[in-house]
Formats: sequence, structure tokens, C-alpha cells
Amino acid sequence: MQSYKLGLDSLDILIKDVLSHFSSGVVILRGDLAAGKTTFVKEMVKTLGVEDEVTSPTFSLQQCYGGNIYHYDIYNHGLEHFISLGMLEELDKEGLHFVEWGDDALKNILDEADIKNITIDIEKISKNLREYRVEYA
Repeated sequence: MQSYKLGLDSLDILIKDVLSHFSSGVVILRGDLAAGKTTFVKEMVKTLGVEDEVTSPTFSLQQCYGGNIYHYDIYNHGLEHFISLGMLEELDKEGLHFVEWGDDALKNILDEADIKNITIDIEKISKNLREYRVEYA
């Protein structure tokens, strides 16, 4: 596990490191409300050169950016609802998939299905400082 304490203005350090190890698969994002999960996705999308507006998919379940960046939020309905809608099949598509509020159960399913994944835990330390703990599978 790697740990980073970064201000929001230096998030590119983490993003470049993640991209050097991981260019396709599922990124499970965990953290409290307002920890910075969607902010991480916004910065990643921008770094990848996609100009789409990134918004939290809390009510739509899935957002797509560019041709192969997918963003999910399973907070409101949970993993069982996500699975019942057939969304696990989406996670097998080529590209980067960001899942906000993913948990160990999702990670276990991804591992069993041989879907490449990493987990990023985000902890808000102050208004502009976060700790990011990255676990590469």
C-alpha cells in the first residue's frame, strides 16, 4: 500500500503515479462524504485530456466521459442494486472505471472475475489536505 498526503493543488502527483501502474480496470474510491472522490475523478479525466464536465453520478448511477472512462456511484442503492441492474458487466469493458463507495464485497467480486482493480481510500485531513492510500491488487 502506498500513502500520499497531498493538497488538492498537487493531486497530479498521485494521478501520474496511478496511471504509471494502472491504465485500465476498476478504481474503487472510498472515503467519507466530501472526502474528494469526485474531485479525484475530475482531475484524472482532465489529466487524460478529456474535456467533459465531471459530475457525481449519485442519482444517475453511471456517467461516461470520452470514449472509455466510466464513473459510478453506488452510495444510494448499494452493491446489490448495482449487480441486479447488470452493471458488473460494464466493469469488464476496456477503459477506466471509477466506482465511488465501493467496498470489500465489490473488490472480492472483481478479484474472482479477474477484473483488474485498485482501491484508493481518501481521508480528509483539512480543507485542502487529503491522505490517499492506494492499494494495487
